[in-house]
Amino acid sequence: MNDGRVLIVCIGNELAADDGVGRAVYELLLEQPLPDKVRLTFLGLGGIDLLEELAGEELLIVVDGVQLGSPAGTVHRLGWDQLPATSPRPVSGHGIGIREALGVGTILYPERVPQNIYLVGIEGSCFNRLGGGLTAAVARAVPEAVAVIMTLL
Repeated sequence: MNDGRVLIVCIGNELAADDGVGRAVYELLLEQPLPDKVRLTFLGLGGIDLLEELAGEELLIVVDGVQLGSPAGTVHRLGWDQLPATSPRPVSGHGIGIREALGVGTILYPERVPQNIYLVGIEGSCFNRLGGGLTAAVARAVPEAVAVIMTLL
């Protein structure tokens, strides 16, 4: 399907420090004037749950906290081919990683998986502290992540 529809999926657990960055980006995106063909959703967990959201969009943008080795607060814009194939911690720490989940989706629901997929990942430094919110560097990166998403649209 090539009708210009876009799905933005923000993933994260706002109770676990920098893992809550997906929720923060989601909240800021709610305040933005998004085009009519854009659907915005929030998932507390990614992985296989991501597949339930797919409906044959042309573009999928996944937003999540990541640990790719850059300084905290770095905003990554990675296309499908740039997503790490394997790592000790999946790009998404929510069950299986994004690449693995979409690989399963391509087999089970090929008509639902978008051809264009991007990860907007915000480098975090603390994913194991309950409460207290985002670290300062990650909180400062939220507007930049939203700007990256808007350019993808």
